[in-house]
Amino acid sequence: MVDFRAIIEELQAIVGSDYVLHKPEDLIVFEYDGSVDRALPTVVALPDSAEEVSRCVKVAAGHEIPVVARGAGTGLSGGAVAEHGGLVLALTRMTRILEVDVENRVAIIEPGVINLHLTEHVSQYGLYYAPDPSSQRACTIGGNVAENSGGPHCLAYGVTTNHVLGLEVVYADGSIEWVGGLGRNYPGFDLRGILIGSEGTLAMVTKIAVRLLRQPESVKTLLAIFQELDDASAAVSGIIGAGIVPAAIEMMDDTCIRAVEPAVNAGYPAGAGAVLLVEVDGLAESVEEEVAAIEEVCSSYNPLEIRTATDPVARERLWSGRKGVLGALGRLAPNYILVDGTVPRTRLVEVLSRISDISDRTGYPIANLLHAGDGNLHPSILFDERKPGDTENALDIAGEILEMCVEVGGVLSGEHGIGLEKQEHMPLMFTDADMQAMAELRPSFATNNMFNPGKIFPTGASCSDVSQAAAIQRAGPGAYI
Repeated sequence: MVDFRAIIEELQAIVGSDYVLHKPEDLIVFEYDGSVDRALPTVVALPDSAEEVSRCVKVAAGHEIPVVARGAGTGLSGGAVAEHGGLVLALTRMTRILEVDVENRVAIIEPGVINLHLTEHVSQYGLYYAPDPSSQRACTIGGNVAENSGGPHCLAYGVTTNHVLGLEVVYADGSIEWVGGLGRNYPGFDLRGILIGSEGTLAMVTKIAVRLLRQPESVKTLLAIFQELDDASAAVSGIIGAGIVPAAIEMMDDTCIRAVEPAVNAGYPAGAGAVLLVEVDGLAESVEEEVAAIEEVCSSYNPLEIRTATDPVARERLWSGRKGVLGALGRLAPNYILVDGTVPRTRLVEVLSRISDISDRTGYPIANLLHAGDGNLHPSILFDERKPGDTENALDIAGEILEMCVEVGGVLSGEHGIGLEKQEHMPLMFTDADMQAMAELRPSFATNNMFNPGKIFPTGASCSDVSQAAAIQRAGPGAYI
């Protein structure tokens, strides 16, 4: 039997009594993330350094309990939920920006640094950090690394993996190692690339080397307003098809507008069927040319109006609506499940029409928010968990949408990860052989199924339609759980 009193005392000796939580009223805060999944950890520790993380991991290994790394808890797939109890290592005390190399445009930071805080810190040097999830005011970069987070500007600049150069990590035996480097090229296997997006199942990240970008000379943001969602969807393909790749193309439907406009007064017009938020940055001359080209493309898809914002205040007002949509959905329903599938841009009109049909058939409102430029859907199914059957129905709808995404040539996740919520759908995309190869990574990292167990791979409980027994047998016991 596990002696949790001994575990608590050992953890207190490492991080201090104030930073070990084990009372039920304290643990409740850590039982969920931004998803609908919930599970109480047994104990939470808040280490302040890589050395303390290492020592905490050794305690967990010695008592054979699972460990879940946690950032700000803004994830949307259940990745930070301690489904099997055990130890949660909350890394939110590790908030130091350790070094900024302005000449080489590299920063070394700890995992608890808030995404937006890094850009605010390096702006004094004319630099910024490009990946910008909608939760960037709250989410940590360590969490972004775990999920390989994207954001509105990933269309032009890529997701987290495109901006992380190296990682300091703690392995399951407590050893501390550095993978990757401080430049874009280095010899050997790309362990950095394997660990980014592994959802905390292979190692604990304790330092991150990120590349920074120069602030652009000019930035303009366009708001294109459409009566019909189909016209807005078609305009997205029209822009990309014209050879234009803006910094961002975001889309919101009428449900999103109805929720967010009264909350933040971003200037989105009442009665619109959809809006596109398009941002262009770069040299002043090229920005002017691209803006004119985008306006011309959008004009051919029956817009009600096209507005352009150039000064920072006006641009921030437009973006405040986009960044505030998910929080504002609470004005329409107590709960939502956000689906993170990605589809080919050319199928947006079809897919959004089918999502509308699903909403009409089931009676559940679905708010459509998209990183439209790269086809990353964020349909949010609105429901009330207090009503019997509502949560189960919303999850069924989410599964139907994910199946449709894969059917049209898309993928299960654009940026939020698999976690708990999408694991039963993995067989839609991957064969037994695919998942065997992926599952064998855990034994290769000698995790002993200790780090974030029960995530990503199907456990079998919900996979009756596609048997994974052969892959599990070949990969070895415990590879999927």
